[in-house]
Amino acid sequence: MFTFAELVELIRIVAETRIGGIEVEREGMRVSIEGIPAVPQHERRGASLLPPQLAMAGQFASNPIALPGGGPAPGSPTAPAAQPDEEGVSFVTSPIVGTFYQAASPESEPYVKMGDYVSKGQVLCIVEAMKLMNEIEADVSGTVVRRYPENAQPVEFGERLFAVRP
Repeated sequence: MFTFAELVELIRIVAETRIGGIEVEREGMRVSIEGIPAVPQHERRGASLLPPQLAMAGQFASNPIALPGGGPAPGSPTAPAAQPDEEGVSFVTSPIVGTFYQAASPESEPYVKMGDYVSKGQVLCIVEAMKLMNEIEADVSGTVVRRYPENAQPVEFGERLFAVRP
């Protein structure tokens, strides 16, 4: 069983590390905490992108807890992700808050893959918001050099989806 303080500490860990989420099991009880994907500091607009519950969680935690197994939490980053050379790259960002999908259905091939050449106006992905599937199109023609979110991952308004080198 997890105590309230342990749950708050797990929420704080997810919020501070900006990981996509964490799942911990202890004594037959499983707790899953979904996070928000990392957004580079220079892209933040306005206040914190964290929901108020996660933003305030760190204020109430005082004692860190050890995760079962003693290792890093599943899905936690072990090293910072390498950034592509950002000079001359155009970023396709999410126009809405929703869920990122790389294909029209789970059985379909992704719209685009790394290294694919895309034309301006070509569909790159879908962002689902309130059961509406919104096709996201390329702003420029060029080569896809990076896809930021994982499939079925929540995305925020203005969050980077793809890097395209014209």
